[in-house]
Amino acid sequence: MDRQGGWRVMLAIDWTAFALGTLAGSAAGAFYFAGLAWGVRLALGHARPMAVLLPSAALRIALLLIAGWWTAQLGAVALAACALAFLGLRVVFVAAARRTPAKGGASWS
Repeated sequence: MDRQGGWRVMLAIDWTAFALGTLAGSAAGAFYFAGLAWGVRLALGHARPMAVLLPSAALRIALLLIAGWWTAQLGAVALAACALAFLGLRVVFVAAARRTPAKGGASWS
């Protein structure tokens, strides 16, 4: 208890785990979204797009789960940093994709 009668909580953050989690989340996000873009481009030119999209999604999800499992071994701080980095990268890539004009003049937004 402090002088005013309240409880103080000190959070000890392992900054090395946080940095490794951020690095892992950023790398996982970059590979995930690069794979998504590559898979969609391949599927658009393919006669059977599901034959491209399903294995692409399975591989991306498996790699993301492996990265998450590895990061979770470092602790909760690293896992939280990994998730935040992945979601932050998603926001950046979605914003960039919305600004990029579609070829042929068509727009989805």
